[in-house]
Amino acid sequence: MEEGLRYIAAAFAIGLSGLGTAWAQSRIGAAGAGAIAEKPELTGRMIVLVAIPETIVILGFVVGLAVLVL
Repeated sequence: MEEGLRYIAAAFAIGLSGLGTAWAQSRIGAAGAGAIAEKPELTGRMIVLVAIPETIVILGFVVGLAVLVL
């Protein structure tokens, strides 16, 4: 029973962080497309802003691994 709960906890850590990142990137991507259409010089800044939420998924992955290993 305990091992099954660990797998569920790891799945929630990775899955929910992935969903949160997808939601954030959809909002940032839509706003970024509009901003780049008006000012093409914002392309580099928007790439950085889209990449920032990826750290949430990486953190969720690390937490999921920690739950499984520890």
